[in-house]
Amino acid sequence: MITAPEAARRSGRTAETIRRWIRSGRLRAQKVGTQHVIDEGDLEAVLDESGDMLPVPQRWRVSDSGRPLPNVVAAVRRSRGDR
Repeated sequence: MITAPEAARRSGRTAETIRRWIRSGRLRAQKVGTQHVIDEGDLEAVLDESGDMLPVPQRWRVSDSGRPLPNVVAAVRRSRGDR
């Protein structure tokens, strides 16, 4: 279990973004005193969602030869150790 500020640090988002996700129901959390406490698995699940980004147009997904292009965003996240 982690706090909202820790979740923000790990996700590269602001603490207000994390709190907004909690208020909207996108991220599950429990309130302990004045702190929101978040299960790490729940945070990972939200970060894995593609809802954070706009969909990539189909013509950008394949090269001129018709071969699929690599998922650069996923590769960058993996290289950073993001989950």
